Amino acid sequence: MRSISTATALAVLFGSAALSVVATSTASAATANVTSPGGLVADGALKRVFVGDSSAGTVAATDYSGNILASVGGIKGVSDLAVSDDGTTVYAAAQETHEIVAIDAATLDVKARYPVATGEGPRYLAVSAGKVWFTYGDQWSGNLGSVDPATDPAGGTDPVTLGQMPEGVSIWDPGFLDTAASRPGVLAIGETGISTDSMAVVDVSGATPQKVAHYSGDYTLNSGIYDIDLVPGADEVLVNGAVRDAYADGRFSQAGTYPSGQQADIAADGTVATTSGGTITTYRPNATKAIRTYSTGVYGTADLAWAPDDSRIFALVGKSGGGYTLKALTDPEKNVPTLTVNAPSSATRAKKLTVTGKLTSAVALPAGVKLQVTRTDLESPKGKALPAATVQANGTYSFADTPPAGGTVTYKVSYAGDAGHAAVSASDKVSVSRAATGLSLNNNGKLYSYGADVKFTAHLGKTYKNRTVSVYADPFGADKPKKLVKTGKVNSSGNLTVTVDMTRDTAVSAVFAGDARYASRTVKVTAYAKVKISTAISKHYKTAKIGSTSYYWFHKNSAPIVTTTMTYYPNRQERLDLQVYYDGRWYDSDSEYFGLGTSGKVAVNLGAPGQSGIKARIRAAYINGSSGDNVNSTTYSDWKYIYFSN
Repeated sequence: MRSISTATALAVLFGSAALSVVATSTASAATANVTSPGGLVADGALKRVFVGDSSAGTVAATDYSGNILASVGGIKGVSDLAVSDDGTTVYAAAQETHEIVAIDAATLDVKARYPVATGEGPRYLAVSAGKVWFTYGDQWSGNLGSVDPATDPAGGTDPVTLGQMPEGVSIWDPGFLDTAASRPGVLAIGETGISTDSMAVVDVSGATPQKVAHYSGDYTLNSGIYDIDLVPGADEVLVNGAVRDAYADGRFSQAGTYPSGQQADIAADGTVATTSGGTITTYRPNATKAIRTYSTGVYGTADLAWAPDDSRIFALVGKSGGGYTLKALTDPEKNVPTLTVNAPSSATRAKKLTVTGKLTSAVALPAGVKLQVTRTDLESPKGKALPAATVQANGTYSFADTPPAGGTVTYKVSYAGDAGHAAVSASDKVSVSRAATGLSLNNNGKLYSYGADVKFTAHLGKTYKNRTVSVYADPFGADKPKKLVKTGKVNSSGNLTVTVDMTRDTAVSAVFAGDARYASRTVKVTAYAKVKISTAISKHYKTAKIGSTSYYWFHKNSAPIVTTTMTYYPNRQERLDLQVYYDGRWYDSDSEYFGLGTSGKVAVNLGAPGQSGIKARIRAAYINGSSGDNVNSTTYSDWKYIYFSN
């Protein structure tokens, strides 16, 4: 049983407690969205991402693609998250209830709540040296505390210890915290006060935290501190995603900068991901040339975090209308080279031509890079490998070839990539003059009932020798690849007819491969198919007409069960539409989506209104693009009418 948003609308209209699913169903994948970001952290052990929403008081778990797996509520004012070293526990700072909440990373069950007796906070979290460290407000300044999960409060010892800011370290407000796996037992702390900014590096590996370095100034070193990261492999911190500050002998000094930044996160190998405006950019340690840049749009990025295996970056990206959505950015440590191919637009068969191009990259390429070259034509429809082309020191390359066949000749050039570069390919085409032929296909844009057998006819015009046409059907959905329906010679009228079973929206294409005198040609049409859908009402005590309409009759304290049967597709949902009759009109209630079980069925309990005289009607719908997929066209079931008597 699970409650959903429509329950509120139905409770108002029907006086029922809730609308709930009563049959096993599969929920569709949903991307994590938050109103007010309250922490973002990745768990390498479980390959999960945890996202806090301060406004909602929730922590959601997603997979590495950003799809929600589960969530937990009751974490009021969550402001930051951290994961234990073994990946089994997520810690959340709950500002409103002044506690740190330990959550099972696998189940999202709350394992423990640690009260923090402070006026403000806890605010920010970090895990280091086996403890959970947090910053909080202590009267007119910020302070540092810790939770020792290994301490059992039943033994009389409080696991929470306050007032651990080392001597010689002062901050105005609860400061940002950061750790690095390569720097165990070390914390970076940073914050901006009213007239000063402060930061520190603190050693927490011993019995009490010790100052390693501290800075407090009037914005002269960093122009304010809004984000701080501990740099792996160097005695440095990165401030605001841009300024590298080294520390030695208890002091900080600027060591360099990245081109721009607002906030950042640093991978275990030192690769930096920094945000600036509508972009996220990655850099090698201390480099100024970008490895890769991702566009995140005009609404900016609220938070970002590396996957522990450095395979991707997770970012909370602003949305139009407010709020943020979780994005997973892949291959952040591989630069995408730019490859161009320039072939002559036309050429004469059996005459030599020259192809040129250029391979460039913001990250230096190895010397003497070899590019694979493939020629595809009528003589080699699967492609023929040509001698590799060598890239010169200035990035240019060229090669000569004599095309043996007429028609469209495609030269594809590919770079296989390397440890620092993604694979890239590009192609260009040369047209060798041949006559054009006519080719057409019917039924474009037509809509059919589910399972209709539809005849598609391809018509081929004049050709030289080849009178063969191939017809392909490509049903929507990645699980059903494009398939050859039929290959054959057209009849004396130039026609070839095939039958397609329309169970999904389908792209149908006719292909003439060409011959020595006539060019190849492809035409494509798209035809559309509805889903099969029906609804059944149960738990009624009779059916009878009211006026000319047949109703299912229920006692006022009986709850109707609506069972929908729909063509199954993974993660598909039905939309259930409810209307209530009042004062001579049907009024829309809030529609809601329900995941189908693998049988294609889902049953929904409407709840009992507790009062008589209510007329309602309900229908099921598949909505293209909103029901979890877009492989069929929008389809509605018939309305079912319900009446509640005494």
